[in-house]
Amino acid sequence: MNRESNESVNAKSKGRTPSTFEDLEVYQVAREFRKTMYRVASKLPETEKFGLASQIRRAAVSLTNNIAEGHGRYHYLEQIKFMLQSRGSLEELIDDLNVCADEDYLPAVDMAPLKEPGWRVRQLIDGYVRYLRSQKAADSVRESSPHYEGSDADDLTNLDLTNYE
Repeated sequence: MNRESNESVNAKSKGRTPSTFEDLEVYQVAREFRKTMYRVASKLPETEKFGLASQIRRAAVSLTNNIAEGHGRYHYLEQIKFMLQSRGSLEELIDDLNVCADEDYLPAVDMAPLKEPGWRVRQLIDGYVRYLRSQKAADSVRESSPHYEGSDADDLTNLDLTNYE
């Protein structure tokens, strides 16, 4: 088990709520599925490099980016919106696997083992959306994260961005 998984398990076992998006089980499982889909994209024929492979990579990144961005929003309705966008990207990836099967880019026997973790991500997204919907609006507004309390995260004026210009 990697360090991130250990931290998540430790937080859950101690009754703490996840403090970053990386602590969320839905993000962790979606991240692994994203890696799988990147491997699928890398195995596609050269003729699909700028077509299907590119589309798979964009949808896979969108899957995890939307989970992360939603977690960073302060209101539960915004969090739900981003989770639903993530779910849309996931469904797109499942359809991309269908395209791979239809075009014989991957053996049909490989489809079920590839789709299975995707459907697991779908279950986790749906469960997280149900959880968010069950929260009272006042309880679900996060003004800060315990993970970042006491840091200078909000003070961007001291950042040295010379290497990024």
